Amino acid sequence: MDEKITSRENAKIKYACRLASSAAFRRTEGRFLAEGRKLCPELARGAELETLFYTENAMEKCPELAALPGEHYLVEDHVADKLADVGTHQGVFGVFRTPVHTLEEVHPGGRYLALERVQDPGNVGTLLRSAAAFGFDGVILSEGCASVYAPKTLRASMGAAVRIPVIETGAMPQAIALLREKGITCLAAALYQSQPLSAAKAGYPGGVCVVIGSEGQGLTDETIAACNSTVRIPMTDRVESLNAGIAGSILLWHFREESL
Repeated sequence: MDEKITSRENAKIKYACRLASSAAFRRTEGRFLAEGRKLCPELARGAELETLFYTENAMEKCPELAALPGEHYLVEDHVADKLADVGTHQGVFGVFRTPVHTLEEVHPGGRYLALERVQDPGNVGTLLRSAAAFGFDGVILSEGCASVYAPKTLRASMGAAVRIPVIETGAMPQAIALLREKGITCLAAALYQSQPLSAAKAGYPGGVCVVIGSEGQGLTDETIAACNSTVRIPMTDRVESLNAGIAGSILLWHFREESL
């Protein structure tokens, strides 16, 4: 039988809670905490599951959890309440090793999404999910983006955070320059001097990168200048803009994998 944890002050529980609450601690440790009966098994397909915490009720509902790798601990309900990011939870939590990817993995002919200072976890998670759905090869995040492995982002990505390579970098213009050196066409989503999406060809033999900016300010002038050109989504005048998750998903669909 798996060891039972009855105290909210248990060292493993406190460690897991700190992973959930601190992006800096996640980076230092190279680990993250996720929760959910469906999400944890999904993440275990693409990231190493080190520790699984579960309640008795959760195991009764999902006995297949017992087959997951890593150390397993049965936790009492009040301990699960401390691990939970939201009030209503499913009683399943996992500590995973964070996958590490770098710009050196970017290859000519690939499809990439680049996010500059997109701060809303829901938007970042949605865009990761869309990038995976439409056959993109990786997602590049600049400094200032919402943490990919924060609980809210993980929920929004529905496991896509480990199904597609995520590359965290510094300033976006330098990353764009590296992509262009590899022959990848970089298209900035912006209004100024832009062509409508319908005029942008969908296929780029040398590869393409769609670059999306923050919800409030959009892309920086430096990043726009670093790109090959700009594209915009035609809209009526009844709305001023779309949120980053929706706008980005439309762009990703346009430049989707040709076989889809």
